[in-house]
Amino acid sequence: MTEEPNLLGAFLRARRELVTPEEAGVPVLGVRRVPGLRREEVAMLAGISADYYLRLERGRDRNPSLQVLESLARVLRLDDDTRAYLLGLAAEKPRRQQRQRRETVPPSTAKFVAMLPVPAFVEGRYLDVLAANPLATALSPRLVAGANRLRDVFLDPGEQALFPDWEGAAAGLVAGFREAVGTDTHDPRVIELVGELSLASPLFRQLWARHDVRPRAGAAVPFNHPQVGEITLNREKLLIAGTEGIMLVVYHPDPGTDDADKLAILGSAMLTPVVPHIPAAANRHDTQNGESSA
Repeated sequence: MTEEPNLLGAFLRARRELVTPEEAGVPVLGVRRVPGLRREEVAMLAGISADYYLRLERGRDRNPSLQVLESLARVLRLDDDTRAYLLGLAAEKPRRQQRQRRETVPPSTAKFVAMLPVPAFVEGRYLDVLAANPLATALSPRLVAGANRLRDVFLDPGEQALFPDWEGAAAGLVAGFREAVGTDTHDPRVIELVGELSLASPLFRQLWARHDVRPRAGAAVPFNHPQVGEITLNREKLLIAGTEGIMLVVYHPDPGTDDADKLAILGSAMLTPVVPHIPAAANRHDTQNGESSA
């Protein structure tokens, strides 16, 4: 039987390395060999013994009290979302069966996405694109069923070029992915994605090691589109009822803005029919032979 991964210890270690002594109010004396705070400094600031904190990081004690967790969250300067993630790591949960479950889009949701007049797609728990309407694909050719947002943002130069702040967008995506999978890091699909991207992308490897957590929520997203130039759209992410973490993602502009006009242009370009070119010689040949092109 394989040993349970020490998620709590890995999280504590990663987060203390992100807090500087100055932020924590710790005097800096001499040369420091570690980034961020030392273990004994975290323990002192949290009001626990250094030995007990060491046991937490090494996985020898995985059930700290709520009071200890709250103290650690304060010392590590965690926001509300990351604090909730920490509490979830320490909660005792039965281990889920390690099998991949196929994510399916409810038929009514698929119809709704298809009829929306703005870019929309359905995003699974692993950030797979499960369905997308044509305007979403016009916004990004990678927004098609079967694609994966993590792979595209980290590995496809065309997708990276869409975002003026590509690294910021990538960081938000990783933080949302970690929030979506929670403590299920033993899930085969999570292992597959994290392993593949850690090998292929130094930036992903760096961001994943930070243990940042952020809900998949709405935001204003700027794009640098090859057809319409700079355009900013409001992104909404809405949980689809009756599913496990499947989200409806919709991009919409502020009414009456240049962004709305640019999205309309993008939609018009998408709907413009392509008239096939018939060489004049071939056309004369058909006419001479009494053939009709109707």
